[in-house]
Amino acid sequence: MVAFLVPHTQPIENTELRSNPGNPAIVMSDVQFAWHPEGGPVLDIPHLEILRGQHVFFAGPSGSGKSSLLGLLAGVSVPQAGQIRLLGQRLEKMGGSERDRFRADHMGVIFQMFNLIPYLTVVENVTLPCRFSRRRYEQAHSNGGLTVEAVRLLSRLGISDPLLNRPVTELSVGQQQRVAAARALIGSPEIVIADEPTSALDADHRHAFLQLLFEECRNAQSTLVFVSHDTSLSHLFDQTVALSKINRAGSAISMDARRES
Repeated sequence: MVAFLVPHTQPIENTELRSNPGNPAIVMSDVQFAWHPEGGPVLDIPHLEILRGQHVFFAGPSGSGKSSLLGLLAGVSVPQAGQIRLLGQRLEKMGGSERDRFRADHMGVIFQMFNLIPYLTVVENVTLPCRFSRRRYEQAHSNGGLTVEAVRLLSRLGISDPLLNRPVTELSVGQQQRVAAARALIGSPEIVIADEPTSALDADHRHAFLQLLFEECRNAQSTLVFVSHDTSLSHLFDQTVALSKINRAGSAISMDARRES
């Protein structure tokens, strides 16, 4: 029996959206965001729409606001103005704990810094999202169980015994990045957000990672938001968005550049 680590409420569902891939998964309207009110916005996006199941590559140099954008989409930050709709829900209208629950149920995030838990094993890190979300727990359980599903994802990424039950601190940087990817994919979240997910991978492991990422997102009809400096990957995606083309704020302030460096 899994003990859930946060008080559980029913996941916010939109059955029409889940059954119709043509519906938007993400809509941003007149969004403005600034780290400091006196500093001016680092993001000023009049409109952005991403359809359910679409795979979108975001391109832009350091300081262009990519990390700020991902923070808004993940519900870590909230805009000073505008609307952000994810799966039909107004993200900016939610309180902090409600955004946390929404993220746990509906998003898989591959963080640039991985954010793995050092005292947990590799498998425990991968299955951790299922302890915060009944929805993702039930989805993973339907695929054979949490451990079975974690091992399947890890094996596809080239991680197997004897590494599975070791603390993640004993893994290389590239191996830790693959563990973070498996953690984001477990439980078939509707939205997958990937922040520079291939930066520490060699060519062979990058190919295996991308193959698994696209396959899992396709099978679950997940929307994929992928940010990378490696524009050679952009042809693999349904759409490429240059942040400079949609962000009226232009170059982001130096604080945002430091966050992405």
